[in-house]
Amino acid sequence: MSPVRPQFEDPEQSHCVLGVDPGLNRTGYAILQRSPGKPILREGGVIQSTAGLSLAERVLELGRGLREVICEFKPQVVAIEQVFSTAKFPKTAILMAHARGALLFAAADQGVAVVHYTPTQVKRLLTGSGNASKEQIQHAIRNELGLEKVLEPNDVADAFAVALCHYYSSRVAVVHESNREIP
Repeated sequence: MSPVRPQFEDPEQSHCVLGVDPGLNRTGYAILQRSPGKPILREGGVIQSTAGLSLAERVLELGRGLREVICEFKPQVVAIEQVFSTAKFPKTAILMAHARGALLFAAADQGVAVVHYTPTQVKRLLTGSGNASKEQIQHAIRNELGLEKVLEPNDVADAFAVALCHYYSSRVAVVHESNREIP
């Protein structure tokens, strides 16, 4: 799948947020550029690991893939979804934690700040409800980014949801800092 990539100014010239939806098979990523108005979609895509490889090799693929994204876009922050688990599927949470660890390592290795959001925080910020459905989240993302259709696959949409959560959670601090007088 080719990444979503509109043409915009040089990413080094502006503040970018990298949203990450971790997964062992597919990790979604999303780059948002801060602007005075709405956030600007820079790119979204999926980093895939190769089924059939060992767990260590798959985790390495994910870490290297995220490092490539970080090196290309030079985000100021990585916003990543926290691991959640259910008693019904504990193995899923463990595998996601392996992937998340490689992604956290890649960000820290590149010197990028990392912030963590729970799925409930993301849903609540984008829709007003911590129990929002995937469809409600998709609709909110489409509206916020001014898109004609919903983002696919879900991994990319979820990464944009995390990026938007951070974009709006941190916006007041960034606006306040940009209005500060410099001696």
